[in-house]
Amino acid sequence: MKKVKDFTWKKGMTIKECVDSFDSLGYQAVELAEAVKIILKMKRSGSKVFLTFTSNMATSGLRGFFAQLCQIGIPDILVTTSGAIEEDLMKSVGEDFEVRNFNVDDTQLHERGENRVGNLVIRNESYMKFEDQMTNYLNKIYKKKKRIPVSELLYELGLMLDDENSFICQAAKNKIPIYCPGIADSSFGFQLFMFQQKNPDFIVDTIQDMQRVVTDLSFDEKKGLISLGGSISKHYAVFAALLSGGFDYAVYMTTSHSTSGSMSGATTQEAKSWGKIKDDGEAATVNGDVCITFPLAMCSVLDKLEEEGLLKE
Repeated sequence: MKKVKDFTWKKGMTIKECVDSFDSLGYQAVELAEAVKIILKMKRSGSKVFLTFTSNMATSGLRGFFAQLCQIGIPDILVTTSGAIEEDLMKSVGEDFEVRNFNVDDTQLHERGENRVGNLVIRNESYMKFEDQMTNYLNKIYKKKKRIPVSELLYELGLMLDDENSFICQAAKNKIPIYCPGIADSSFGFQLFMFQQKNPDFIVDTIQDMQRVVTDLSFDEKKGLISLGGSISKHYAVFAALLSGGFDYAVYMTTSHSTSGSMSGATTQEAKSWGKIKDDGEAATVNGDVCITFPLAMCSVLDKLEEEGLLKE
């Protein structure tokens, strides 16, 4: 039987050592330590790894971390929301988001043309520059192809970017598909709509992506999921895996709880009732701010994978 052990600081303690001690600390610390073990098993077993995240995480500084993870070979597939795409593109053309606080006067922000995401702020000017750039991007893509699946559209966009901190850019460079089933739900989607008004033969095909993601998975291969937040990005991945026998490994990190009945709060145990995670699948659910839990877990994982020579150079 595992016993609770007191946490103590040691001079020069590494993140890996710190997180290892979480295993016997209690509460969500135990879940985070378990998440580290499961992600390591995903990579050691050669599993095909899905990384899913919502747009608020691309708003934060995790955006560049996602790009780095693509560069060093952690995920094989990304699934995200449309807002994450537009905000990655905004930052790629030099726009900065600002850290404020959760208790600012939102009416004053609106009057100044500033938009709040938690304690972060995006200016209207950032959207205006993004919209101007989108026309240029879409014109280039339209000349190459009139009907295009979302994943291919994002691949083409990634090839146009020159920003190592862009997950769209790094995914394209490293041949990692990005699926975005809710592509219309953002300013990015509105720009696609406006472009199509001028070019009616331009079609962005989301169903073609469903065919690709389903046929890319097999019953025989091992599959792992790292799901940050929830929403459509999480469900798209778990549904795709359901059709090929379910995930062997899954880690959920979220601030939502199962009592709401939402996808964001649905636990890994609930997923087993649907066959989205195998009956004997190994899984952990970590409740907490992903800006805290994900870097802690992944830095510990990366330290260990580097020691084992399992990171891509």
